[in-house]
Amino acid sequence: MKAETDKIKIKLSDEKQIECVAGTIIKDLIDHQLTKNNLQEIIAAKLDGDLVDLSRPLFTNTSLEPVTFDSAEGKKIYRHSTSHVMAQAVKDLFPAAKIAIGPAIEDGFYYDFDLDRPFTPQDLERIEERMKEIIQQDLPFQRLELSKEQAQKIFQERREDYKLELLKDIIEEDTVSLYQQGNFIDLCRGPHVLSSGKLRAIKLLNVAGAYWRGDEKNKMLQRIYGTAFATPEALTEYLKRLEEAKERDHRALGRQLDLFSVQEEIGPGLIHWHPKGAIIRMTIEEFWKKEHLKRGYQLVYTPHIASRKIYEISGHLETYQEYMYSPMDIDGVPYWVKPMNCPGHIKIYQTKLRSYRELPIRYAELGTVYRYERSGVLHGMLRVRGFTQDDSHIFCHPEQLPAEILQVLDLVDFMMSTFGFDYHAYLATRPEKSIGGEEAWAKATTALREALSKREIDYKIDPGGGVFYGPKIDIKLLDALGREWQGPTIQVDFNLPERFDINYVGPDGNRHRVVMIHRTVLGSMERFIGTLIEHYAGVFPLWLAPVQVLVLTITERHIEYGERVLQDLRNNDIRAEADFRNELIGYKIREGQLAKTPYMAVIGDREIANGTVSVRTRKKKELTTLRVEDLISKMKKEIADKII
Repeated sequence: MKAETDKIKIKLSDEKQIECVAGTIIKDLIDHQLTKNNLQEIIAAKLDGDLVDLSRPLFTNTSLEPVTFDSAEGKKIYRHSTSHVMAQAVKDLFPAAKIAIGPAIEDGFYYDFDLDRPFTPQDLERIEERMKEIIQQDLPFQRLELSKEQAQKIFQERREDYKLELLKDIIEEDTVSLYQQGNFIDLCRGPHVLSSGKLRAIKLLNVAGAYWRGDEKNKMLQRIYGTAFATPEALTEYLKRLEEAKERDHRALGRQLDLFSVQEEIGPGLIHWHPKGAIIRMTIEEFWKKEHLKRGYQLVYTPHIASRKIYEISGHLETYQEYMYSPMDIDGVPYWVKPMNCPGHIKIYQTKLRSYRELPIRYAELGTVYRYERSGVLHGMLRVRGFTQDDSHIFCHPEQLPAEILQVLDLVDFMMSTFGFDYHAYLATRPEKSIGGEEAWAKATTALREALSKREIDYKIDPGGGVFYGPKIDIKLLDALGREWQGPTIQVDFNLPERFDINYVGPDGNRHRVVMIHRTVLGSMERFIGTLIEHYAGVFPLWLAPVQVLVLTITERHIEYGERVLQDLRNNDIRAEADFRNELIGYKIREGQLAKTPYMAVIGDREIANGTVSVRTRKKKELTTLRVEDLISKMKKEIADKII
């Protein structure tokens, strides 16, 4: 380390190089090198790529890059700092509360507390007011680097049992970092903003239960969620989006529109499709099957359970068992409910010797699988324990691999545009827990990367995000609010063909290894339809609407004609329902609007006399008079065109 009188060289992110005295604080250096307006946005820095506090002194030659709130790293630091302020406020108001963990998350932060009574909405208001007082005090965030023994003494004195447990788990380091603002101290890697006064716009949102460390065997804690932004205007805009997201919540709309339910007596994370939800699912599945058959896929069905041997070969027991349910004993042999469909498709392929002339072989299955998810992460249809994947496996030889990946990308794009989604692409690379050699992983990753480039699809790298047998392209759907949802995936696999000895006979008469592509173009039916509900806010386009037209009568004397209209519609494969109750027509129309029915066909004396119906759409209040056959023709065209 240089003496404080020595000069050191600092390379800035704009390639400019400057000199300063060793020991100079980053904030002071930035203050002299950047304009005041820019300085207001800078909340941390990177030294040779490592995130650090602005209060860090500089002693060696290094590169320095300012970090602002506009960056993902900046938002995380800003919101993590806010979580510390919230924890301080809770400790000030509820001294008996024990603190657990408080990370930044997407669009906000949370902190877990152990308190012997539940937090109320009034408590959240008090905590938020106390946070604002702490922000007004402009308390510096001070980094303390201590031995583990010193840190342990501090948390013992404060009776912070959860921090002591976290300290025990730190076995690779002799020293740890703590952060202090005012009288509050927390175990934390950092970095943080310079002081609490840098936090400008905060809002506490809600309280939820959370098991310590996500384990149901541990104590249930109280998790307070909040958010923070650099400006009040940005916070206001976010809260507006949050309100709109609540209105689109698929769980609330699922109840309102009678689409699905989760029955606690049967088990959490298991979806019950009600008739209207089942119609939506059936419509999508029929469309999916038709499009796959057009593209050379063959439909298959595989059992829901399989014996131990298949999962030993596949590597699931080695790398995926934590997500598999406990086996059942059948004639002394352990059987598991399947977590994936690929072993079954492989065994179908292996029922006979295949020639290169047969390849590629594309098997497709709407296959139901079961995976263990902790109860704390279950979320309506979006995170479940049993779900149906629109699964397919392509068996091809290496020369066919590039074209097959491109065709899958094209099918993904077709599906997304049909449902009205934009999307982002991610290339997920080898995870730590995986099987196979580096060469196979490199070839598979290169094939995916080249396909993305050839289709000119922008993508980001997801380091370590691949599955245990291969890298993948993940497609994240963008809904009407700009939120990302996990959707299609394309995985290239050289490893399961080795483990299962999957071959084809080549032109030379010898056996050669196939390459496998695992892919979905929707994801799972549960998650995809849950996403659709939120994307459309329950207002399904005509081709997907569970009830496409509602036939309404004004009085009882109109019912006989109404029944004929209803049957004509149904005979033309239009999903029609009727409301022939002795209620005011305005009331019936209002109920149809609340059910988000695309069309309503109103029948009175004039309509019977003229052989017509008065048509009202959910978007327009005025009525249009149409002959029944003209209404049918109009609706059939809109359904066929899949107008969104």
